[in-house]
Amino acid sequence: MILRILCAATLGLPAVAAEIPADDLDRLPPADVVFLGEVHDNPLHHTHQTRATEALAPAALVFEMLTREQAANIPVPLPDQDELAAMLDWDSSGWPDFAMYYPIFAAAPDAAIYGAALPRDAARAALQDGPEAHFPGDPARFGLTDPLAPDDQSAREAHQARAHCDALPEHLLPGMVAIQRLRDATLAEAALRAYRDTGGPVVVITGTEHARTDIGAPAKLARAAPDIVQLSIGQFEFAQDTAPPHDLWLVTDPHPRPDPCAAFR
Repeated sequence: MILRILCAATLGLPAVAAEIPADDLDRLPPADVVFLGEVHDNPLHHTHQTRATEALAPAALVFEMLTREQAANIPVPLPDQDELAAMLDWDSSGWPDFAMYYPIFAAAPDAAIYGAALPRDAARAALQDGPEAHFPGDPARFGLTDPLAPDDQSAREAHQARAHCDALPEHLLPGMVAIQRLRDATLAEAALRAYRDTGGPVVVITGTEHARTDIGAPAKLARAAPDIVQLSIGQFEFAQDTAPPHDLWLVTDPHPRPDPCAAFR
């Protein structure tokens, strides 16, 4: 299977979709931009991302967890874990333990760092103004000015409802969809900028949902720059009944955690 994927990527064609073992992270198909998905609090997913990053030796790393300003202020050479966490004020960020993320930085110490986080004030404002008003690039190029088809809009709202334990008021769901589209486009814009600046390869560290090839950041990047060869890798905690919208994916044991819906109740 991996040979078929390698041939497809060499020809600039879509990769053959497949579940892979962790050992295949050492010999991924060549690509200009590689999206490495995660379940944010699963330590094994970050171990896998670190392994893939080391093998890919990217010229640039894009993090969903960092703002553009944070990334621009990371010094060279890379500080140690505690210093970098303090510099980023990571403990106040709401993201899981920095000890899971630091090895990814260290796996590509010479890579340029890019941030793709959507600031909270921009996310709130997008609820009122629409996603295109708070996008750092050309919103039309990344599809933000195109309204979704009614069926697509309904499906995405239903997905957001499930993702929030069916606890959100229905009138908030269109705004949640708009913010998700804005986050995806912001990731795609940062990946494209990183590729244009460095020549790639670029590794994007993000949630598996954002790494979807059908509606996530890879779809936005493909629209903006169809010449760029992409690879999307998702990570899941349960076997998938059907092939997920990723080129490759891994299934791991679930990480023990409290019931995520308890806070809503």
